[in-house]
Amino acid sequence: MHPGTGRARLIRGIPRHTGRVLDQTDLGAFLRARREALSPADVGLRDSGRRRTPGLRREEVAALAGVSIDYLVRLEQGRDTRPSPSVISALSDALLLDEDARHHLGLLAMINNGPELCPSVPDSARVVPATVTALLERLDPTPAVVLTPYGDLLAANHAMRALGAPLGLFDRPQPNVAWFTFLDPRAREVFPDLDTMAHQQVSDLRAARLRWGQDPRLVALVEELQASPAFAELWSSHALSARTRAELRVVHPDLGPLHVAVETMTVSDGSDQRLVTWLPADDATAAAFAGLAGGDPAETPVSPAVLRVVS
Repeated sequence: MHPGTGRARLIRGIPRHTGRVLDQTDLGAFLRARREALSPADVGLRDSGRRRTPGLRREEVAALAGVSIDYLVRLEQGRDTRPSPSVISALSDALLLDEDARHHLGLLAMINNGPELCPSVPDSARVVPATVTALLERLDPTPAVVLTPYGDLLAANHAMRALGAPLGLFDRPQPNVAWFTFLDPRAREVFPDLDTMAHQQVSDLRAARLRWGQDPRLVALVEELQASPAFAELWSSHALSARTRAELRVVHPDLGPLHVAVETMTVSDGSDQRLVTWLPADDATAAAFAGLAGGDPAETPVSPAVLRVVS
């Protein structure tokens, strides 16, 4: 594709990845957060009275998992970062982890056991493949974007830019879904189901840390999001949400209420990029999306300082 010949645009302003180092406190923080989220009644224990800290005591979890209190303390404090598979399984049972949380805990332990097995993100991670760019164009008038694992918008087709610009999704030099969700005051008006969306964004960021580690862009984003009390609470709780096919309600200033089915696919080049499409979930939304077809991309109300043509 040559400049000026297509509708899909890349969004610039993303720093290149410089390496991957997992925060060694992630494993301990996850265990602490899940322990503090449980009550004695959750695991069939009697409450023996007032507790200085929320949730289960360490000795209760240690007894349920069949490990020593000292060992659990070392795990939570990050002084022991290499629990065996049997210990991970026992702790998962003791903490009543669901399948997604068990998988997440297992990945934390696996990375700590063999960090050299975790490859660096390739330099191509910021480059949207030409075939994906072509697919974005062909999806019009279905709105579609390409995101990084932590929600930076890398590319969008004409329909998504026409739909998202009035919502404010493209206003920042580096648009990001998580930033909009937690820090843009318009988000609550645009997305009535914002709480569900917020949980998913935090879960996606947690998953991104497993591979992207201390990528400066990811670290800076998480630090910036801490300004939101809602984000800070969800982040400290180590909340996880399974990524499933979801439906989303959108209140558009020009098109009115929209109901979309969100379909997410992973780009198969090792970059963990995601192709996200918004499919109409009712007749009114289908009619609104049909009106997004056609038009000159240059007429789309998105600042030219934000977007550049794919070369």
